[in-house]
Amino acid sequence: MSSLHLDMKDIQHAVLNMDNSVVDLETLQALYENRAQQDELDKIEKHVKSSNDNEKAKPLDKPEQFLFQLSQIPHFSGRVFCILFQSTFVECMSSLHRKLDILLKVCATLQSGRELMQVLALVLAFGNFMNGGNRSRGQADGFALDILPKLKDVKSSDNTRSLLSYIVSYYLKHFDEDAGKETCAYPLPEPQELFQASQMKFEDFQKDLRKLRKDFNACGTETERVCRDSSEDHLQPFKDKMEDFLCQAKTELEAQEVQLTKTHNNFLELTAFFSVKAKMGEKEVSPNTFFSVWHEFSTDFKDTWKKENKVILQERLKAAEESFRQAKEKASYSIKPKHASGMKAKLGTKI
Repeated sequence: MSSLHLDMKDIQHAVLNMDNSVVDLETLQALYENRAQQDELDKIEKHVKSSNDNEKAKPLDKPEQFLFQLSQIPHFSGRVFCILFQSTFVECMSSLHRKLDILLKVCATLQSGRELMQVLALVLAFGNFMNGGNRSRGQADGFALDILPKLKDVKSSDNTRSLLSYIVSYYLKHFDEDAGKETCAYPLPEPQELFQASQMKFEDFQKDLRKLRKDFNACGTETERVCRDSSEDHLQPFKDKMEDFLCQAKTELEAQEVQLTKTHNNFLELTAFFSVKAKMGEKEVSPNTFFSVWHEFSTDFKDTWKKENKVILQERLKAAEESFRQAKEKASYSIKPKHASGMKAKLGTKI
């Protein structure tokens, strides 16, 4: 009570009216975690009862007095559990939704992105061209994904550039009309999104949803108990607010469970699409195994993409400057009309 600088009336108002304007959720969390357990409460209540019968009995010390007053708030534990779960539920669902959105977006781009397919087609075409003298390797229909991060290590004969830089340059000059402009769009998923995707685990998503489902059921039970045992004076606004929340939360939870299943299936289809096999000891391909390769490739590709875009921009500027210089020279070179001064011209003026 000393550290919070709050009166017990403020706490009671916050709990009964679900009002966080004076007592915030962090404070409610601390109060909930430090509430008296049943065995402690039994001892405190026993002492209070004996003190009423004995004038010489020692009064409760501040900590015990605080816990006793807290317990006098109608259904303090159940109400605060529901309030805290409501806040936690919103945060957890928002985080889960954001992560699944990233996964779905990355999976969709990798499986059907037109620009990405053009890049992969170039990798295959140049790979076949370089291996043209080898019948077994020069007519490949595809390649394994682990080739992608190694493109930067394949150098030209004079060691001045890599195969990756050549592919990026070729793509920009022949497939991207906006190359060298501010409107030029990166053709692959962003490295940061791929890194985030590589750190995700479907087991963690399932675990989080199971816990949310368990706490949701517990919140429903607590809400029923508080509403059943509360007096009319203390029933609202808790009853209406929690019933509305539970109805909405149930819908959101079910939708998120469906979304997780959809995302998981999309990911497994994507790994099959690229013929990626699970590592030894894995039941299925993990996001880390799959997206780590793409993250490394996209990081290298974007660094090179920026450099090549800069080169094209400089070439455009030089071309524009040269065009402007030629236009300026042409404008400064003018032919003056020749004035006629012969006999014919003189006779013509006299007629």
